[in-house]
Amino acid sequence: MCCRLCPLRSAFPGILRSSPLLPDIMPVGGSALFSGFRVLGLYSGHVPHALRYHQKHREFYVVTAVGRSFHTYNVRTVNVILPDDISCVAADRMLVFAAAGRDISAFARNKEVVMRYHGHRQEVRLLLPLGDQLISADAGGDVIVWDVQGGDEYLRLQFDSASFSVSAMMHPSTYLNKVLLGSSQGALQLWNIKTSKLVFTFPGWSAGVTSLQQSPAVDVVGVGTATGRIIIHNIRLDETLMSFTQDWGPISSLAFRTDGPPIVASGSPQGHIAFWDLERRQLVTQLRNAHSTAVAAATFVHREPLLVTNGADNAIKVWIFDQEGGGARLLRSRQGHSAPPTTIHHHGNDGKNILSAGQDGTLQSFSTVHERFNKNLGHGSINKKKEKKKKKGLSYEELRLPAITAFSSAAARQSDWDGIVACHRGRLATTTWNYQRCTMGAHHLQPPAARGNAIATVTAVDITSCGNFAVIGSSCGRVDVYNLQSGQHRGCYGNDEKAHSGAVRGVATETLNQMTFTAGSDWLLKFWRFKSRKQEDQLKLHAAPASLMLHRDSGMLALALDDFTLAVVDIETRRVVRKFAGHHGNVNDMTFSPDGRWLVTAAMDCTIRTWDLPSGSLVDCFLVAMAPVGVSLSPTGDFLATAHVDSLGVYLWTNKSLCGPVGLRPLPADHQPTEETLPGVTADESEQEVTSEEVDDAYRSAEQLGAELVTLSLLPESRWKSLLHLDVIKRRNKPVAPPAAPAAAPFFLPTLPGLTPRFAEPTPSEQETQVQLLLLLLLPRRAFISDIYILTRNIERPLRLLKDCGPSALSVELSGLTSEGGGASSLTSEGGGASSLLLAFIQMIDSMLASGRDFDLAHAYLALFLKLHLRSLSQDPVAMAALLRLSSRLEAGWAELRASFDQSLCLLTYAKSALL
Repeated sequence: MCCRLCPLRSAFPGILRSSPLLPDIMPVGGSALFSGFRVLGLYSGHVPHALRYHQKHREFYVVTAVGRSFHTYNVRTVNVILPDDISCVAADRMLVFAAAGRDISAFARNKEVVMRYHGHRQEVRLLLPLGDQLISADAGGDVIVWDVQGGDEYLRLQFDSASFSVSAMMHPSTYLNKVLLGSSQGALQLWNIKTSKLVFTFPGWSAGVTSLQQSPAVDVVGVGTATGRIIIHNIRLDETLMSFTQDWGPISSLAFRTDGPPIVASGSPQGHIAFWDLERRQLVTQLRNAHSTAVAAATFVHREPLLVTNGADNAIKVWIFDQEGGGARLLRSRQGHSAPPTTIHHHGNDGKNILSAGQDGTLQSFSTVHERFNKNLGHGSINKKKEKKKKKGLSYEELRLPAITAFSSAAARQSDWDGIVACHRGRLATTTWNYQRCTMGAHHLQPPAARGNAIATVTAVDITSCGNFAVIGSSCGRVDVYNLQSGQHRGCYGNDEKAHSGAVRGVATETLNQMTFTAGSDWLLKFWRFKSRKQEDQLKLHAAPASLMLHRDSGMLALALDDFTLAVVDIETRRVVRKFAGHHGNVNDMTFSPDGRWLVTAAMDCTIRTWDLPSGSLVDCFLVAMAPVGVSLSPTGDFLATAHVDSLGVYLWTNKSLCGPVGLRPLPADHQPTEETLPGVTADESEQEVTSEEVDDAYRSAEQLGAELVTLSLLPESRWKSLLHLDVIKRRNKPVAPPAAPAAAPFFLPTLPGLTPRFAEPTPSEQETQVQLLLLLLLPRRAFISDIYILTRNIERPLRLLKDCGPSALSVELSGLTSEGGGASSLTSEGGGASSLLLAFIQMIDSMLASGRDFDLAHAYLALFLKLHLRSLSQDPVAMAALLRLSSRLEAGWAELRASFDQSLCLLTYAKSALL
């Protein structure tokens, strides 16, 4: 604790861990400004999910795999709980098992690695928990039975992949220690894993087995094949009860309903799900397009009319069977983009929502706070009301609009009308979207003269800050203005209805709706009056612009050019004020910091660069594994969001400058950036495995921060603040009457008071009591007086003894420094007597003040010392000389502190007056 507060500590509380306050040298690799935080919008992959029941919570949880991480969701609310680093999953009631390559890990509480299993020589493909054992099968034909608790290999079965390649595993219900294995050649084998014996071999149905599932009936299992057949087979009698055939290809998953109706569900690679009635032996209903990709797994929740499905389209869906005829409807889902996002922007001024448009044609909103605030605005479609009769024969896919290539949003009037305008690939008409209703709007904005002309396409769009108008540029050079409330066309820029002689690459409007800025492939940046739509000025660029970005608060306009350079234009002076070169590929996107100081750009050279506009230099640069296609910095400046090629997620990076001091210096021209791992791809090393030793990375404050600072002792005030008032405290606490002796026991043996009768021990004599009391008083004093007597430069031992004493004991110790105090004459008879102890104590106080430590204790101890020994010290000239030297040190120290206090009070008064 410091009396004089450090400016860095007051400005950045909580940032000091084990690193220095001001890093003078930038990190050797990676980004000095951004660090990976997490990924949004990733929910499921092609790996089948695992469903587990938590007995304590009485909830069902579904575990899905996404790349090298798994997610655990609550089936009732489908909320994300925890992700970790794995590739495929299986689960029982206690643990989650994950196989990554040839290794298997067991996770408890979804994050603690409690056991690892090593022994496979090839990639693990199947996992099956069975009681205290875990069964795993790899691509090489090895099936290993593990002891879950000990991690030992209990049994290893080796199969020839050419004759029996294990493709499915299942434990038949009530079959003790039995496992049913299916092969890609079509045969099935029943093994006893305890005795390591083959019980029975089923010849199969001349088709590879893709799925095995236990039915609610004992001895009956469902077998899915690669030809699309579903066989319901009795394994005890080796008899086929019935079979079905679906027309959608191989059976990707099987699931039996357990809440009453005898229904079996089968998934297909096309994303359809079929439901078959086992009593009537016919198809009941089907869910077409349940997923846009293959159904990875389908599982019925035990004794509930709920079906959980997942697929490689990055979606987890829960279906409920409450429709007439046994049909199912979507109850809840978690789904992101099924194709990589192309454009991302923050929506609103709080920086908590990110709008993302993907190649799958959907527009979605991801929340940085919690998954439950995510929104799916859906897929763009043709206006079905006007063209219902004409489009009656078209399929659902033909009614969909192409993917969104660019969009703009404004939150100013989104409660009144649509606040999002998007342009689609290959179309001239733009669409409007409503963020609050999460639907596509009613307007299709298209120029009147171009209706029916499908040659031109929309290339750029922007919404005014007021949210009333949309400015849209097209590939034919037109720039049109529309009213968002009515959807009416309000005019176009240019005399001949063309603002540019080439394609429009970017449009922007400033804050007050006075000016409009357009950039075209004719190498021109034009300035227009928004209301009159008259051109005021134009600026010739040295290359064709590819995109345009305006920071409305600072009036800075950034242009990405086709020669991989950047130009920053001041809209007031209409001049190029900054030029940046360094990218080696097309600049895909760029964004400004909220204060307009930084320009962050993302390019096809897989780099994300941060340019400092005031200094005109590159201050941060890092590489990523996949080329970034979109970048957006939140309006609050806390998160940087990026979208990448061939990646379905939106990645968040934290801004380090908001959490602590970051030394940003211009990077040299030959700077070689270092690759940064994308957030969420690798798990935190501290959570990968639980060890017995905990890393203590808490910040430990230095004993003394500087020569000009003083440090307090951190002792409670009761230990030093009342030293000068001990006599008053003793007088106040003096008892009114002496304690009364308890009544003697009626028995001749003395007893102790209490509920349980106990005899008292014999009391010592009065002389023995006085000896014990004298020893208790003299032992600590002798230790302190011995330490103070041999004091040279080390004051730690006597000061530590004084810190352990209470106020009364401290007064006794200081009183014993003279022979009058008693008990010190024998220890101080050599070398000067009691005056030597007094001088030694003065020297200790002088050393404490010189070091700047224990500032409060030094003054409190000195005040009590002078109160007790001032008369003796005044008669000793050597002691008075030492006190004069100590007085000068005290005055100098207080003068420095008084100057610091006055400066702080003056600054505080000035700040208050400025606020008023």
